[in-house]
Amino acid sequence: MSHTVTVTRTTTTTTTSAIIINTGYFKTWPGIFKLFELILGIVTVGLVGYYYKYYASLPAVSFFLLIAVTFLIGTFLLLLACLLSISTASIIAKTIYEFVYHGFAFLLYLAAALTLLVEVNHNHNKYWAPYDEYFAASIIGLVLAVLYCLSAIFAYRSYRGL
Repeated sequence: MSHTVTVTRTTTTTTTSAIIINTGYFKTWPGIFKLFELILGIVTVGLVGYYYKYYASLPAVSFFLLIAVTFLIGTFLLLLACLLSISTASIIAKTIYEFVYHGFAFLLYLAAALTLLVEVNHNHNKYWAPYDEYFAASIIGLVLAVLYCLSAIFAYRSYRGL
């Protein structure tokens, strides 16, 4: 007994202008690290930037603020790119760019935070109004250095395919 089967194949193409946000990126370690780096970066820029006009003559404060703003912008752009494109989140992690970026962020944040910490402790005995705020910013800077170090490790493992 034989049967005749007819298969009809239809292809439909649709286009949309909707922006789809890759919220699943926040479920990965690199996404979590970038989110915390962004939040803590905003806090440090706010703390140092608020008192900057009074203590801009100190090179340690200017250096720390320069590093904090630079990597705040860079991390925001990386996070935004990974949130707006699923392919970007998977492709950029496999390149050397993320490892180099996070490695330099670690080194420069570590240097800036330690420099500010030494300057703050050096001026602690003098009447220095924003001691607590700059001390907190330098400690948060050290936490950010650790986060960027962890991000660099994850980026290296992703780059090497481990």
